[in-house]
Amino acid sequence: MVLRNEPEEEGPSPVSFPLSGAACLNYGNKNMALYEHVVITRPDISPAQVDSFVEELSNFLKEKGAKVGKTEYWGLRNLAYPIKKQRKGHYSLLNIDGPADAVLELERKHRISDDVMRYMTVRVETLSDEPSPVLSRKDRRRD
Repeated sequence: MVLRNEPEEEGPSPVSFPLSGAACLNYGNKNMALYEHVVITRPDISPAQVDSFVEELSNFLKEKGAKVGKTEYWGLRNLAYPIKKQRKGHYSLLNIDGPADAVLELERKHRISDDVMRYMTVRVETLSDEPSPVLSRKDRRRD
């Protein structure tokens, strides 16, 4: 007698193709998950262009069925190491409550975009409405 593990859901198995980012943790699940998404854009674009870029990302995610909570612009910051001969980049944070498919598509768009230097998506248990530690540290320096 041979026992086999049959998949519970139909469709491609998670091992049949590689998934990138935090979305691979929730593949195939139709439930919403919580993500923090940080994107670094080129330093030669203006902060207004970064704001419109983040707004486009928010609208794209809303079309895919996700909700974007808070968005933060962390400013033009130094990079830890040069990326494409650049030493600075515009940092932005998005809190996302949505399906893994929406996050996968967002990461795909980032890979083909010329404005995006790096991005990182992290799945979290809860989303905070308070300012991130990066912004609260800036406020402490001003006091």
